[in-house]
Amino acid sequence: MRKLIALIAASAIMAPAALAQAADSTGGLLVNILPLIFIGVVFYFLLIRPANQRQKKHREMINAVKKNDEVVTAGGLIGKVTKVTDDEVTVEVAEGVRVKALKGMLADVRPKGAPAAANDTTK
Repeated sequence: MRKLIALIAASAIMAPAALAQAADSTGGLLVNILPLIFIGVVFYFLLIRPANQRQKKHREMINAVKKNDEVVTAGGLIGKVTKVTDDEVTVEVAEGVRVKALKGMLADVRPKGAPAAANDTTK
């Protein structure tokens, strides 16, 4: 165990010197930082930007909800909006059964008159 600790300590002491020599021999700081900048740009365009666009679209959809829209909650309930307030909507999930849901928990909003799903077998 002591040998392992000594080996780790020695490598921690020698690593900065080895990295400094490698940086000097490869052409400088820019060459070493360039891959990190490239990875950051790739992460931005593949992960961060699309997530921000989805979040903006969802926020716009929630702000546009109105009475008689059909909504799907994050819990999977589907119903018709009967009342809209600043933070909540009242959703009628069955005849005479109304529940309140937070606007932020709406997964989808279908405007009144939207076509039914193709696999809908109810008549």
